[in-house]
Amino acid sequence: MDQQIINEQLMSELSLEAWQVENVISLLDEGNTIPFIARYRKEAHGTLSDETLRTFSERLTYLRGLAEKKDQVIRTIEEQGKMTDELRAQIENAKTLVEVEDLYRPYRPKRRTRGMIAKERGLEPLARLLQDPDQKDAPEVLAAPFVNPEKEVPDVASALAGASDIIAEDISDQAEYRSQIRKMTFDQGQMTSKAKDPEAESVYEMYYDFSERVSKLPGHQILALNRGEKEKFLKVDITAPVEQIEMYLTKQTVPAKMKDQTKIDFLTAAAKDAYKRLIASSIETEIRNELTEKAQDGAIKVFGQNLIQLLMQPPISGETVLGFDPGYRNGCKLAVVDPTGKVLDTGVIYPTMGKGQRDEAKITFVKMLAKNRVSLISLGNGTASRESEQFIADVLSEYNPLAKARKAKTVSYVVVSESGASIYSASKLAAEEFPDYDVNLRSAVSIARRLQDPLAELVKITPESIGVGQYQHDMDQKKLSEALGGVVETCVNRVGVDLNTASPSLLSYISGISKPIAKNIVTYREENGPFASRQALLKVPKLGPKAFEQCAGFLRVPSSEEPLDNTAVHPESYEAARGMLTKMGYSLDELIEKGSLRSGMPLVKIQLRGMDREELAEELGVGVPTLTDIADELAKPGRDPRSEMPKPVLRTDVLSMEDLKIGMVLKGTVRNVIDFGAFVDIGVHQDGLVHISQISNKYVKHPLDAVKVGDIVDVKVISLDIAKKRIGLSMKNL
Repeated sequence: MDQQIINEQLMSELSLEAWQVENVISLLDEGNTIPFIARYRKEAHGTLSDETLRTFSERLTYLRGLAEKKDQVIRTIEEQGKMTDELRAQIENAKTLVEVEDLYRPYRPKRRTRGMIAKERGLEPLARLLQDPDQKDAPEVLAAPFVNPEKEVPDVASALAGASDIIAEDISDQAEYRSQIRKMTFDQGQMTSKAKDPEAESVYEMYYDFSERVSKLPGHQILALNRGEKEKFLKVDITAPVEQIEMYLTKQTVPAKMKDQTKIDFLTAAAKDAYKRLIASSIETEIRNELTEKAQDGAIKVFGQNLIQLLMQPPISGETVLGFDPGYRNGCKLAVVDPTGKVLDTGVIYPTMGKGQRDEAKITFVKMLAKNRVSLISLGNGTASRESEQFIADVLSEYNPLAKARKAKTVSYVVVSESGASIYSASKLAAEEFPDYDVNLRSAVSIARRLQDPLAELVKITPESIGVGQYQHDMDQKKLSEALGGVVETCVNRVGVDLNTASPSLLSYISGISKPIAKNIVTYREENGPFASRQALLKVPKLGPKAFEQCAGFLRVPSSEEPLDNTAVHPESYEAARGMLTKMGYSLDELIEKGSLRSGMPLVKIQLRGMDREELAEELGVGVPTLTDIADELAKPGRDPRSEMPKPVLRTDVLSMEDLKIGMVLKGTVRNVIDFGAFVDIGVHQDGLVHISQISNKYVKHPLDAVKVGDIVDVKVISLDIAKKRIGLSMKNL
């Protein structure tokens, strides 16, 4: 497969022009990152999104791998002296690795098979005679001359059995047959599951006697069946249309001219043996692998979209936050952090261990709130969260009226997901950041900070541990990690980071900055003080011109004398930005002096609309997309795209499941979106499920088409099962 074929396939799959494909491949091969290409090379690709560029990169890698596999297979078959023009064309025209593997199967080195042994015993000529419609003799007559005890063929039956093995393997090796059988099994087969122990209680009870057409199985059911099988609750099989498949193979195997019924019966039996012994199980495995791969890809995509929404939740700035990590015997760990994330105070209380300790916990808790002027509590949703929430609500019911009377700060609380907090707190990174704190207190700090700035804190945790997906632990971990890492990279670069405050974890997701370079940046900052400008980055060891080009536009230096260093304008476009300001009638020095470049200049954007953009872009030496981006950035310099996301719901009181009634309408926050619905936090510790059928009055193909993580939604309680802690919700007619 030459590069032109790859280009044409990418054009077809992604609906792109030839120039776009050529330019993107060139940019990727030069070592440019996806965020950099998406943001600062729009002219080269026609303003393609990060998502499209990532898909492009993945497909390019796959197609190049496919091309390498084809070359390898062709070389191997040529070395065997078995290559034909027809076979070469079939290999070169194959669209997938599965097709290439099917074509390669007859030529692949194999362990010693029954068919091979039969050939070693001299029975291949007999197999060909039995397939010849012009041979009039019965199979037993044709087999008689091949009886040879010295070659372990003691009788006619043994000779015919060996010939049948040869024919069966020939059938099994036919790529065309396997392709058709795979299609028939996929289109007409049934995926079935049975309980290994029908009396056992498990979350897989709906699959204890389950059957569904393979072609209609949704991804979440495939992953659920896989997990149930892995955990030994289920026995899962694919029931293929065996009769139709055997009829198909018989038709392909028995020559139309053959009239001898004994030969027809012999070849029919060989065809059935080929399917049952050599084809069926491998086709089932291939289909299940394909279904699993597609289900995983779909789940990873949903996970990624959920993760974007979670990471892009708006930071809560200017608040002193108390992180509350709930627990029972080991107590609840508390950590107070100031608006910059600096730890002010820590402690441990035992509000869940009896009245005496609860009273003591209340005194300690109130003192921490007052002493540190806490305005917000970030409560983790883990073990003992329900009791801790009730404790917080009880304290605030007394504390807030007194604070209000003294004109002091009142306090609210937010329940946050603590997924991954324990992983982070036990990590080497947390130990380096908080060497003097034990693991539990580090967790409380993380819970507080993830409310202040979710993005900055959550990048310290492996994305798959954040908990906004489904069946993530059953997936290809390398593929999951790469995909989610790309999502985090997109979010971090979309927001941008402060060069002088960003952690190594945050910096390592910036375009062009590896983990070693991120550490070098922080070390340089600690040894030399804050960076005075973007240009000063070039003094960092191992950060060369290429890395600077990739990362500079995504790093902010608010204190720089160059005001454009605090914008998303790339240094390579500073001259164009200044030229634009001049064209707009602004004096840069005057804008800097008045501080308007930092507060925003909407006139730049408004006046640009009335101008010939192509003419201005040409005059300034940039493309129209870059010109537009510069204008947008100067209109609202330093803006945070997360500010457009819904704010978290602040609470001062608590509900329990027992307080809920069918028909009650509540406001909640979407915590997770999966293939069959969305889980919504309505303040009762147990998230309720809005099934996909209850999301909208209109048809919804996938829940993500209607809701996203972090959305604030109105929901109605439609079912309650307190014993199983299940809440059914609806968003219809609200």
